[in-house]
Amino acid sequence: MEDVIQIDSQFYLLATSSFADDRSRVLKYGQTFGVFSRFGDIESIGLGEQGIFHEGTRYLSRFAVKLGGEAPQLLRSSIRDDNAFLTVDAMNVDLSDSGGVAVPRGALHLFRSKFLYEGVCYEQLRLSNYSLASIDTAITCEFAADYRDIFEVRGTQRERRGTVLPTEVRTSEVVFGYRGLDAVVRRTKIVFSIPPDKLDERRARFAFSLAPKEDASLFITTTCEQQSQAPAILSFDSALRRSTESIHETGLGHTRITTSDVRFNAWMSRSTSDLRMMMVGNPEGEYPYAGVPWFSTVFGRDGIITALECLWVDPMIAKNVLRYLGEVQATEVDRERDAEPGKIVHETRGGEMAALREIPFGRYYGSIDSTPLFVMLAGAYLERTNDLAFIAEIWPNIHAAMRWIDEYGDVDRDGFVEYQSKSSRGLIQQGWKDSHDAVFYEDGRIAEPPIALCEVQGYVYAAKIAGAQISRALGEREFAQRVSGEASELKGKFNRDFWDDELGTFALALDGAKRMCKVTSSNPGHCLFTGIATDEHAARVAASLVGEELFSGWGIRTLGTRELRYNPMSYHNGSVWPHDNALAASGLARYGFADHAAKIFSAMLDVSDVMELRRLPELFCGFHRRTHMEGPTLYPVACSPQSWAAGAVYMLLQACLGLRVDPRQSTIEVEAKRVPDFLSGLTIHNLPIGDTLCYVAIRQDDDQLRTEIVRQAAEAKIKS
Repeated sequence: MEDVIQIDSQFYLLATSSFADDRSRVLKYGQTFGVFSRFGDIESIGLGEQGIFHEGTRYLSRFAVKLGGEAPQLLRSSIRDDNAFLTVDAMNVDLSDSGGVAVPRGALHLFRSKFLYEGVCYEQLRLSNYSLASIDTAITCEFAADYRDIFEVRGTQRERRGTVLPTEVRTSEVVFGYRGLDAVVRRTKIVFSIPPDKLDERRARFAFSLAPKEDASLFITTTCEQQSQAPAILSFDSALRRSTESIHETGLGHTRITTSDVRFNAWMSRSTSDLRMMMVGNPEGEYPYAGVPWFSTVFGRDGIITALECLWVDPMIAKNVLRYLGEVQATEVDRERDAEPGKIVHETRGGEMAALREIPFGRYYGSIDSTPLFVMLAGAYLERTNDLAFIAEIWPNIHAAMRWIDEYGDVDRDGFVEYQSKSSRGLIQQGWKDSHDAVFYEDGRIAEPPIALCEVQGYVYAAKIAGAQISRALGEREFAQRVSGEASELKGKFNRDFWDDELGTFALALDGAKRMCKVTSSNPGHCLFTGIATDEHAARVAASLVGEELFSGWGIRTLGTRELRYNPMSYHNGSVWPHDNALAASGLARYGFADHAAKIFSAMLDVSDVMELRRLPELFCGFHRRTHMEGPTLYPVACSPQSWAAGAVYMLLQACLGLRVDPRQSTIEVEAKRVPDFLSGLTIHNLPIGDTLCYVAIRQDDDQLRTEIVRQAAEAKIKS
């Protein structure tokens, strides 16, 4: 069954299989991630997406633990609050021999704990006898390694594969190997802390004889080795300590937010842990990878939007994103990678298929919005931090990005930025909704390129405003005046050419002949976020976003219910995306529609309340919220965690508070008249304002919202 298909040489990720169990367990550290069943096993079920992956390749495709020859019965399975490790409690089922039941159900307890650290999966199995008699039993571990590229796991068929190397079986370890067509040798080494009684290429068996109340432990390490590079193996306790410390030291500084609502606190805590997990150990520094399992790598658009969501609470994420994207900014034309000078990368991939260019995504630049978003983030970072020295350092990157907007982004020189893939295997649709069928006319036909998306014009407008502010701060006054004028001209042209009075909102896009895609979508919410809409148009867009056609009760759908291609189970044509809702809520608040923003905020809180681990997934289905339903319908192959979904809570909170930090004046401002109904107040611990860290309390006092700085390291004040 294929989940990646090729249409006219284009690659698309699809959802064509169902999960056997939709409650997977995910761990990640750096370029290594693991997807496990709730038992802690790796099995070929559903999409077959379970496994331990490293740098785009699956190094372990099966690892199942049996107790007494049978699968144990699950009691509990959870990921620790900080995402550091997975723990599983299980017990034996009735174990029989020729004389009947030899070991009754529940006599043995099996505790499993596992975590990842620097290319190694560490696991402990602890077996305890709670019966009144001695028990002889065995633990069996079954394993395999297939070295499938992540795109193969999703269904891409390859004409040729590399060579599977002979499996090496030693006293207490098994080593699998594979020499790829890229000439890279990849090895998986499984090492057991005690010698198995039986060991071969597929399984290890350990016999245990336990007296009443006695227990025994087995430690297992699985290392992902590439060429001659083998990660160091530490003791279980040492590795866990280092992993935990590095997670807690990663991202979001020391800022912590607590509120009067326990549900919100749990959502915030999980989101913070997810963001840290998506950054910890990454070789690019604290750059948030997009999502696990399918996008555990650098994505330009995702990293930028995540940084924007978290900017007010931790500007360092934005700084890291800007620095890395500047380092990999395109400097030449490469049609197969959709690269042009000044363009910001769309995604990067490791693995055999990327190295061989069987897929175009090794370092691929096919997104129309990453480049203006890069400039937007730079301007927002400067406004939040006043760090002019860093902005001056990356000014050549900012300037090159702005030059790309004018020279390459506007294909037909009509004043709008549009896209048309030049790669024979790249993405046809290059906005954030990049499914092949995401941009279409009202009659359902796919739009003809080059395509100018409505939200992209908003990003370009905001990029020009940001570019003018940056260049003015750097003394480039003539440049600032020019791009400021261009922004003003673009705003007028956009509101004239994209507005459709019958729809009551902006058209989704204009095609190559400047025909409108007269489709009601969530995209205009981004136009509010960037400020390109006039006040008159913004009011009607706001009504559209929270109207019946788009608002499901759980959030804003990507597409209106009356559109021909509406499908609540689709990826981009009717589903609900948390980051999309956060951007829309921020835009609504910007234009004064605080109640609408609070409505979205409350809906996302309700979603988190019913999601396992209180984790917002990449997306969920857009079915209308029905009475007495437990929660929204899950999308079967959504990434979870996903960085920009995790970051949504920060942007939603900021939007509903109207919170602004001015580092130049060392002030904090809260423009809202009241907090959302589910909150009576909140406290922000260690919020960076200028050169100080502040402890800020926000309280609802009848009809008055009161903000005060309770404690600070240096002088800062509330702006009235």
